[in-house]
Amino acid sequence: MTAALKVKGLSAAVSNKQILQDLDLEVPYGEIHAIMGPNGSGKSTLCHVLTGKTGYEVQGEATLDDVDLFSLSVDERSRLGLLQSFQYPTQVPGVRLREFLLEASDERGIGPDEAAARIEDEAERFDTTRFLDRSLNNDLSGGEKKRSEIFQMAVLRPKLALLDEIDSGLDIDAVRQVSEAVESMRSPDLGVVMITHYSRILRYLMPDRIHVMIDGRIVASGGAELAEELDTGGYESVRERLGLQRASGEPVRKASDFFTDTPFDV
Repeated sequence: MTAALKVKGLSAAVSNKQILQDLDLEVPYGEIHAIMGPNGSGKSTLCHVLTGKTGYEVQGEATLDDVDLFSLSVDERSRLGLLQSFQYPTQVPGVRLREFLLEASDERGIGPDEAAARIEDEAERFDTTRFLDRSLNNDLSGGEKKRSEIFQMAVLRPKLALLDEIDSGLDIDAVRQVSEAVESMRSPDLGVVMITHYSRILRYLMPDRIHVMIDGRIVASGGAELAEELDTGGYESVRERLGLQRASGEPVRKASDFFTDTPFDV
């Protein structure tokens, strides 16, 4: 199966702090891959580097559909077919969702009639019609914002979707609804990287592959058995099984840390 995303030997640092270290990842078209790991493991940094956020010192390779991502600007990566949904979607007052999607579709080379038809059809499928003439993400709940982003993905039809903490801050019903929306997006023309802290989303959405990221590296990959290990013993069980030592100076986390979502996870 052809790979949507290929990452080889990827390292990234910011302000002399190494975050990603010699990371390899391959996501074929038609598959959903979950990347799981504790806060500070580098999950969101991987998204930032792939989408072209500035401020990182980057080494290594990353291709989308065999095109070198690092040779492209942020907007060129988007036009190529890269899309990211955000952990904390931003409200944009005065910009209606429908207008936003028409503009984004035009940038992707989708004709106005085709874009309008997709918007209406996908809004009905994802129950977002009432959001279309409202300012982007205005007065939406956390679950509604995440569902709106999956709806946008359905309209724009990227080649690769990066879903950063798609389940963050959601109650159990919203997690189920968003999981079902992601599952409905499966396509032989789409690869998905889903980043999450928690195995609870895997009750409703079973990815084709699960990767565990610790200290900037993917240290383990597998299927349902890996999710069960994480659910039972957490990330410490993976550290112990693989004989991984904590980075020098890394603090031992308090129990309360495991119940805190931070908006600036690296």
